[in-house]
Amino acid sequence: MMKERTNEEWLNTVSRRNGTDEPSSSETGDGQSVTHSVSEEGRDGQHSRTTCPECHGRLRRADDNVDAVCDDCGLVVSDATLDTNIKLYTPNGTGDQDSRVGPASTNLLHDKGLSTMIGWQNTDAKGNALSGEQRQQMRRLRRWDERFRRRSSADRNLMHALGEINRMASALGVPDSTRETAGVIYRRALADGLVTGRAVESVATAALYAASRMDDVPRSIDEVSTVSRVEQIRVERAYRHVSRELGLEIAPTDPRSFIGRIASDVECTDATEREARRLAGIAVENGVHSGKHPVGIAAGALYAAAKRCDESLRQTDIADATDVSEMTIRNRYPEILAATDTEDE
Repeated sequence: MMKERTNEEWLNTVSRRNGTDEPSSSETGDGQSVTHSVSEEGRDGQHSRTTCPECHGRLRRADDNVDAVCDDCGLVVSDATLDTNIKLYTPNGTGDQDSRVGPASTNLLHDKGLSTMIGWQNTDAKGNALSGEQRQQMRRLRRWDERFRRRSSADRNLMHALGEINRMASALGVPDSTRETAGVIYRRALADGLVTGRAVESVATAALYAASRMDDVPRSIDEVSTVSRVEQIRVERAYRHVSRELGLEIAPTDPRSFIGRIASDVECTDATEREARRLAGIAVENGVHSGKHPVGIAAGALYAAAKRCDESLRQTDIADATDVSEMTIRNRYPEILAATDTEDE
């Protein structure tokens, strides 16, 4: 009697846990029949995944990540509409399912990389070699594709300018983000008609220099003009014109951004480099850099720091590393030391 009451209590507990009062029977280890509660939720869910809700026909699913389709009425039943699988793109085409993805859009291509490109390999989708007639047809298609991509003067202008930006950025070691910014600046200049009457190379160089200043990449206009195909005076004129007409928000160049590269070129100690950064910061706070070349301020701060740290560093070495004259260094470092002495007092 005690055992029957125990089984009855166990039955009530399981029924309340499953949320149903419909029992099912099974046997215990001693052969006695014990009633279990079976939930209908699992059976209903499984039935709904295999049965059409309209005609109660059979649902067919080709894959776990696609919708089910009824064989009788053709109803599409959405079970999981989002495909959360990650599809990665590999430039060499060795990734899984590369045909479903492509490279990201970029402002360094005249069409932003969204146009169709015909590959140079004379093979089909399975890697088999094309016949002679098919190769001739592909050559004609490539030729017409190239003509179509260059169909307007604006496209040809962009292709030439963006190619120049990439070439100069590679020579200067400019990061990809700055190249993208330069591409956007040139596109805006072309759309506003600022390229008309000016050489494409001069506006492209000005766009790269403006992007370098906006992204805090320490590149002087002398360095940028060195890798350009036009004279520096034309680059400076194009830069002033583009920055004024486009309203670019370009802050004055901080001389401290050049100190790290100069210190690496002259191979000075870390203590001298830290002192040079401190002196350059004091010079900026006191307005010593106003109206002066930032590279000259950086060179003067480094020479002044070397003297304060008792390091033997010649003006000639700094001048060779910065492309500024020794006279500029001799004029800048006393001004920086004077501002530092005033700050210390």
